[in-house]
Amino acid sequence: MSDETQDLETIRRLQRGDRAAVGELYDRHAPLMYGVVLRIVRERAEADDVLQEAWIQAWQRSGSFDPERGSVAGWLVTIARSRALDRIRRRASRAKAEANAPLPEPREDPGLKSERGADRSALGRAMAALDPRHREVLEVAYFEGLSQSEIAERLAAPLGTVKHWARQGLLRLRELMPRDEES
Repeated sequence: MSDETQDLETIRRLQRGDRAAVGELYDRHAPLMYGVVLRIVRERAEADDVLQEAWIQAWQRSGSFDPERGSVAGWLVTIARSRALDRIRRRASRAKAEANAPLPEPREDPGLKSERGADRSALGRAMAALDPRHREVLEVAYFEGLSQSEIAERLAAPLGTVKHWARQGLLRLRELMPRDEES
């Protein structure tokens, strides 16, 4: 049974209220989710809190999972990423209100080591194969949470061009990333 098939069965159990399903999904996907969250929030204690919020949301909203829209792993990582970006936005808003000062420059993240090795390697190879403009747009959007308008401003590029780069980069990633086939 493929990982994806196992995940689909586990998410169905979760939707029926099976608490053990949360633990199984956690064991399989928490390291990847934590790596993404830590890369965004850059503080371990905060990453722990965000990860907990993400799992609560996954439990409460398991009915919103749609296998037609993507994998269970992708759904869980999206929840974790959204919670992390919300945390960053709250932190930025609070800092701006208190000190009206810019956020510090991002540091190199040691948390990526917690991602699953095979997934990380495959993603790294796929990202490296992208056109540099496409890669930069996707990295800034994903890890910094900038909108396409904000990316266009940062790169001094037309909005339509940034949208094109993002779309082309995502299409190319889809081609390059291996997908588990259902058994």
